[in-house]
Amino acid sequence: MRRRTFFTSVMILAGLFGRQERAESEEAAGALANVKTQTLGGKQFWTDLRFFHGWHIQKNSFTGHCRLLDGSNVRHAWGTYGQCVTALEAIRKEKKLPAMKGKLVICLHGLGRNSSAMAKMAKHLREQGKYHVINFTYASLRAGVGDHARALASVMQHLDGVEEIHFVGHSLGNLVVRHYLADQTDKVRNRRPDPRIKRIVMLGPPNNAPLLAKKYGQNRAFELFAGQSGKQLGSDWKKLEKHLATPTCQFAVIAGGFKNDVGGNPLLPGDDDLVVRVEETRLPGARDFAVVPVRHTIIMDDPTVRRYTLRFLAQGHFISDARRQPIAAKADSK
Repeated sequence: MRRRTFFTSVMILAGLFGRQERAESEEAAGALANVKTQTLGGKQFWTDLRFFHGWHIQKNSFTGHCRLLDGSNVRHAWGTYGQCVTALEAIRKEKKLPAMKGKLVICLHGLGRNSSAMAKMAKHLREQGKYHVINFTYASLRAGVGDHARALASVMQHLDGVEEIHFVGHSLGNLVVRHYLADQTDKVRNRRPDPRIKRIVMLGPPNNAPLLAKKYGQNRAFELFAGQSGKQLGSDWKKLEKHLATPTCQFAVIAGGFKNDVGGNPLLPGDDDLVVRVEETRLPGARDFAVVPVRHTIIMDDPTVRRYTLRFLAQGHFISDARRQPIAAKADSK
C-alpha cells in the first residue's frame, strides 16, 4: 500500500514538473554551429537572462554558454554572454529597434515546466490586456530558487524604458519572485525593489511549507527528479523561507481547490488542487484571494483564472473592490 501511495504521488508530481524532451539533451550536448537554427526555445537546460522586444539571451545550465534567440526561437548567435549582447546590440542598430516602453507583465512557470506552460496566459494578457509580455523561462530542475531569482534580476536590470511591471507566477515561479524581492531589499542601505513593480498575481503558490513535497522531499528518487529546487520545497523549506519576501506592492492569490474539507488528493488533509493545499497558498498582506475549482497543473489556463488575473492587474481586484477577500497582514491580524 505504501509503495502504491508513493508512486501515486510521483505521478501527481510528474504532472506539475512536466517532461524533459530528449531533443534538449541533444542540443545541449552537441557542437553548436554559428548558423541561424530553429530551437525548442528553452526547456530544462536554459535560463533567460535578458530580453529586448521579442529577442532574448539564454544561458545553458550545463555548459554555461549563451545563445541569442529571436521571437520565433531562431538562434542568431551563441558563445559568451558578452558576445550575445554584442550581437543583440548590432541587430538593434541594424533593424533600428526602438526602446521598450509601456506596461509589461513577466510570466513565470512552475517546477519542471517551461515557458510553454504559460504561453496561453501570456497570449491572453497580450491580446486582451494590451500588455507587453515576457514569458520568462528558467532551468527549474537544474538549480536552486536563489539562482532563478538572480536570473530574473538580470532580466529586470535590462528593461530600460518600461514604465510599469507586473508579475504573474505559477507555483514555484512565485517563490522565484519572492526571493528576487528579498534579494533586492536592504533596509540598512535603504535599498528597495524596482519601484516600477506594481502588481503580482500568484497562481497556486506554495507560500507555506508544501506538505506533499515535505512527505517525499527526503526521498532519493524525489531529489533526483525534482533537483535542488524540489529539495528546497521539501526538506530545506525552513532555509528557503528565510529568503522569501512578502511583496510590498499589491498582490493577490488564486488557489485551486474544490471548496470542501476533502480536496482532490487523499494524501493531503483539507482542500487542495491535487498538489498544493489551499492553506499553503495563503500569504498575509494579499489584497485579494480566491479559490477556483481547477487542478494545479492547468490553473493558468482556466477562463475564470485568466479573467481574475487580467482584472487584478488593471484594477486591483478579482471581481470588484467591494467583494475583495484580502488576507490580513500579520500586523493587522493582532
